[in-house]
Amino acid sequence: MILAFDTSGEHCTAALFAGDGALIARADERIGRGHAERLVPMLAELIGDRRPESIAVGVGPGSFTGLRVAIAAAHGLAIGWNAPLTGFSSIALAAAAVPSETDPIAVALVGGHGQLFVQQFDGRTLAPLDAIASLVPEAAAAAVRARRVAGSGAALLIAARGFGEAVEVAPAAADLFRLPRALRALDPRPVYVRAPDAKAKAA
Repeated sequence: MILAFDTSGEHCTAALFAGDGALIARADERIGRGHAERLVPMLAELIGDRRPESIAVGVGPGSFTGLRVAIAAAHGLAIGWNAPLTGFSSIALAAAAVPSETDPIAVALVGGHGQLFVQQFDGRTLAPLDAIASLVPEAAAAAVRARRVAGSGAALLIAARGFGEAVEVAPAAADLFRLPRALRALDPRPVYVRAPDAKAKAA
């Protein structure tokens, strides 16, 4: 079995899969904050008395705190279960929540400091069409040409651009196997895109 979970944004989402990728169970909650308190109980409820053989965790981009919560939990479970651990793209997971179409799909996530994390994907394969960027809404509007935009920052981008469709979706770990293999075989380390707010003290 494969356990997948992500807490990079306001959602806490987890899923349990059979070895062939078939979905066994899922849990999805929009909690805003409090991932550290909710994640472990959610996983315990989802897993029950089963023991996953491998773990996949969302590595961002997203909330610094949310990323640390999920990735720390994933590393701890991987050690405790002696299970292999991989990362997957949290921004691509939001794209996976959009029904498959031939037109490109963009994702815009609120990234703090008035910026948006943005990336565009092929609507059918979800292969990335560009690199992840952290931009103010006006710059994101100029960079993103896909008409459909999903994610927590979609409405901001559409408002700044003046055209297109903001798609209301919630990222779900249950969509893990919609991602291309390359986007679900990442190093289990945070993808921050922009520098953390905290600065190390000078020696």
